[in-house]
Amino acid sequence: MGSDRCGRSEPSVHQLRLFVTLSEELHFRRAAARLFMTQSALSQQIRALEQRIGLQLLSRTTRTVTLTPSGEALLPEARAVTEAMDGLHRTARVRAREVEGRVVIGTLTAEPSMPQTRAIIDGLRSRHPALTIEMRSLNFANQYEALATGEVDVAFLRPPAPPGIRLQHLVEEPRVVCLPVDDPLVDKERIVLDDLATRSMVTMPDASPRVWRDFWAIDPRPDGTPISFGPLAVDVEEVLAQVALGTVIGFLPASVRTFYPRPGIRYRDVADLPPCTMALTWFAQNHDHPEITLIRNLARAVLPTGPHGVPSDGPSRT
Repeated sequence: MGSDRCGRSEPSVHQLRLFVTLSEELHFRRAAARLFMTQSALSQQIRALEQRIGLQLLSRTTRTVTLTPSGEALLPEARAVTEAMDGLHRTARVRAREVEGRVVIGTLTAEPSMPQTRAIIDGLRSRHPALTIEMRSLNFANQYEALATGEVDVAFLRPPAPPGIRLQHLVEEPRVVCLPVDDPLVDKERIVLDDLATRSMVTMPDASPRVWRDFWAIDPRPDGTPISFGPLAVDVEEVLAQVALGTVIGFLPASVRTFYPRPGIRYRDVADLPPCTMALTWFAQNHDHPEITLIRNLARAVLPTGPHGVPSDGPSRT
């Protein structure tokens, strides 16, 4: 570790990354959860960062966390450093895969079993047998971050996506509500969102994009009804486990009926629940990388198309 002329050690990129995340949350517990670390470890690292640069960056009370004037001044520089380092690692990962002839594909929940996913991966294997394909499971918290950091090249995910992510819609399907088997609504002939107004929703992780969390919670509801939230779930298995306990409900793609049958769960259609899509997604800055271009073009080639040259079961955007 280097030091400046005053003898202080230079801050690490890791510490700067923690500072940037904390500046976005202004809450130690939420920031720690997003960073998958304890509050005490985060607080210790922030204090170490302040000691290294010789400035107080945050003002802390029992109730609030705010940036000091020094913190406000240094935040753009800290963000620039972390973004530059992310770019370096991302470019290195992608370049290494190009040299190795390897592509890493991320998937969420049952997407590997969807016909559209299988068609693309099978086409990739048959048309490019020398290309090594590595599959990686993602969760609600890291699904879009994995694209931004270069952990995966492309991913089959469920939009909406945050800024910086580009996508190609592959299929549209209804969403269903997941209910405990003993919920009175299970036997109701027709369910609408108003029927679910008093039910608590499973909580999605803070690390997932807000636009994504709001979509899957139907938040806000059409009539403005406030939503209560229950336990946290980071993947579909945890959603179903929490629903089976009888304390919350969840909204999921209708294909869960096929891929996630559960004795303690009932899936029911909701008449006024908007549909969802599955999409091929990638980080916008990597749009023209050879492997990503290859997969994008292959998706267009192998999937059924409608009269306008896009997948017949959903819109496409690149």
